[in-house]
Amino acid sequence: MRTTIITAVTMTALAIGTALAAEDYVTWPLLRDPFPSTAGGGIMIGGYDPVVDGGKCTTAFTATTPDGTVYRNRVEFDAVPTAGGILCANGRWRSEDGSATGTTPFRVFIRDGVRRMAME
Repeated sequence: MRTTIITAVTMTALAIGTALAAEDYVTWPLLRDPFPSTAGGGIMIGGYDPVVDGGKCTTAFTATTPDGTVYRNRVEFDAVPTAGGILCANGRWRSEDGSATGTTPFRVFIRDGVRRMAME
């Protein structure tokens, strides 16, 4: 039983590593400002400038609705070393005033100071 669990964990780790390595992050477009929200609805995300520190990528950002309302937020990602850079993934955001929280599928790849965004 113990061997089966160890084998399953090892295979899962290898599969995740292979999946990460299979993506060609340097072909992703440069992170631009602003960019459309993954949530859609015409919301534009601005001020995204992720910084890597202590195994996390973090940044403040704004979410601007089509009517011009601006919401101030922060996001924290897991910082995953891969392909000679850092993949910021598994994002968790919260509003600056604490009234809202959520997750995001958005990902950023940082290498040599260049930030690229996944367009999924």
